[in-house]
Amino acid sequence: MRRSISIPLGIMAAGTAGLAYAAGVEVNVYRLRRFSIPLLAPEAQPLRILQLSDIHMVPGQRRKQAWLRSLADLAPDLVVNTGDNLSHPDAIPEVISTLEPLMALPGVFVLGSNDYYQASRLNPTKYLRPGDRSHAPRRKRAENDWPALQAAFTKAGWLDMTNTRASLDVPGHGALNFVGVDDPHVRRDRYPELHDDDGNSGGDDRRDGHGDHAGDGEGEQRDDALTIGVTHAPYVRVLDAMTTEGIPLILAGHTHGGQLCVPFYGALVTNCDLDRARAKGLHTHSAGGHTAHLHVSAGCGTSRYAPVRFACPPEASLITLLPRAS
Repeated sequence: MRRSISIPLGIMAAGTAGLAYAAGVEVNVYRLRRFSIPLLAPEAQPLRILQLSDIHMVPGQRRKQAWLRSLADLAPDLVVNTGDNLSHPDAIPEVISTLEPLMALPGVFVLGSNDYYQASRLNPTKYLRPGDRSHAPRRKRAENDWPALQAAFTKAGWLDMTNTRASLDVPGHGALNFVGVDDPHVRRDRYPELHDDDGNSGGDDRRDGHGDHAGDGEGEQRDDALTIGVTHAPYVRVLDAMTTEGIPLILAGHTHGGQLCVPFYGALVTNCDLDRARAKGLHTHSAGGHTAHLHVSAGCGTSRYAPVRFACPPEASLITLLPRAS
């Protein structure tokens, strides 16, 4: 009898210890992941891109704020913010002050659903559903003051890549092209059409789900410049469109890398229709006769209603684009 009781007690103790580790330790073990991709012309200088995603800031997260500020010491050539900066409506000032050193650098951004809508408690079993989980909100949801966040980023000089195309001059590297969409997870994405030789667009070029323009990009895209795709959630329809166009690099977030992973197995879910094997890290995506490099950031935060991580530490990524072999 004593042995039969000790087994479930041992399981309970292990589960409690695992939960304590996930909530109290790993969620604060920030790391920088590094990747290299040979994409540039043979004579080009390496280009260092810092990708931030899924910060999910809550007021008072001093350790996270200090770590994010320290990333400016890397002196990247470009910052790409792939959204979900917020997990509390009062955290906007802390996001802006935390990212201020990085906002002094060239950058681009898109917003995520948690930037637009206030975080709420959800049934965790919903995350186990496979397939395309994107949909517009089915009921009225309280919104964050996302225009203030958007305005702070654009005032600092970051390009808002919401459903648009733009070109950005990066000192020492020349022009880079960007194609971005609003968050596909809440069906705000409107893929920006290619412009013809006269500058005309063949489709809907709205910049956000409200139909408001957030400000034009820095300049028209250059035919001879590298193009980077930017999206918050890596839904296959967006990846297919960008890859079919021939965009060689796509940056995304949203998945949290699975957030609660099984060691030696990986993510259980991606919270979108991307397969689990590509829940985080550098992979490829093929469509329309082209293949793109796809980097999905596991992000550095969590929803304030699920502040745990297991076998998936919070992260940012430094992606170095290298010259191709001649």
